[in-house]
Amino acid sequence: MRRPRVKVPPGHAQAYYHCVSRVVGREFLLGEAEKEQFVRYIRLYEKLYGLRVISYAVMSNHFHILAEVPQRPDDSELPDDAGLVAHVRSCLGDGAATELEWELSRYRSQGNNKSAENLREKWFSRMWDISRYMKVLKQRFTQWFNGRHNRRGTLWEDRFRSVLVEGKGAAIKTMAAYIDLNPVRAGICQDPKDYRWCSYGEAVAGGKLAQKALQWLQSFRVDSLGGVEGSANSDAAVASQAVSQKVALERWRCYLFGVPFNERAREEELHKEKLGGKAHVFRARISREKALEVMKEGGRLKQSDYLRCRVRSLQRWCSPRLQILCGRSFSVGPRSLFPQTQGWCASLEGARVGSNPAENL
Repeated sequence: MRRPRVKVPPGHAQAYYHCVSRVVGREFLLGEAEKEQFVRYIRLYEKLYGLRVISYAVMSNHFHILAEVPQRPDDSELPDDAGLVAHVRSCLGDGAATELEWELSRYRSQGNNKSAENLREKWFSRMWDISRYMKVLKQRFTQWFNGRHNRRGTLWEDRFRSVLVEGKGAAIKTMAAYIDLNPVRAGICQDPKDYRWCSYGEAVAGGKLAQKALQWLQSFRVDSLGGVEGSANSDAAVASQAVSQKVALERWRCYLFGVPFNERAREEELHKEKLGGKAHVFRARISREKALEVMKEGGRLKQSDYLRCRVRSLQRWCSPRLQILCGRSFSVGPRSLFPQTQGWCASLEGARVGSNPAENL
């Protein structure tokens, strides 16, 4: 008999869960296209079910998600029929929303409010629940994967594992950094910005949701050595206003590589290195040379780095027509279909990341 999942008891405003799930047999089945699609589903169902994904990493045979799950609102605070339909439309499109709207309207016109409320509860019961979110995320991706690869059966090894992250501050920041550094520990790259299927890679590429999560993480003023830089501020809105996206990216980069964000502290550590000693680098299994480089730059990236990451992420949202022009949908390629596109198609193809992101910087 499997054990019940540990969840936060009622009365808490929100809970934080670190979730992990592995591919059956731990086979390396997730390629570029599969990772891209999985990230799309992460963001889609995050919005639909009212969660917030703070950090994620999609690897070739498993994935990590750190999510904030708020408590379900009181019934009096739930959206009305029109609000629910609008929410479904913004997430799933006109098809699902129109069907829901028609069913609710039919029940209301018949005076069958009980059936209408049951239908509403069917939707609300899926929201604000980590188990429902993970179940639908994994099931929906399995359907897509099996259809794409003409296979049947389960894709995942077992039900997902979850850890309830207690407290705020160091625990949440440490867990988020652990997730972002997964591709580095796996030896895929030396810098997580070069792995576009993790939340930090998405943030550097301009992803607004990932950037807002990094801004929120700065409300916990815990430095790279685990000390407290200043008083904690749990108000996400205030923290987002106080710390710009640019500063949040720089601070998080320093935190990831285990170097101090404070300029004076960095200068002291670099001075030790200059005198023949060793600057203190906190993160294990991180390239010391790369950490010293981040320390010298204060976590700042060049504009060319941001631009390259943004161009590389175009694949995530480019239209099917653009994919055709880039020669990804037809074997004949763009040059025979559209000779006039040879120049810019070649440049886009050159910007595309291969199976190993570290080989295509």
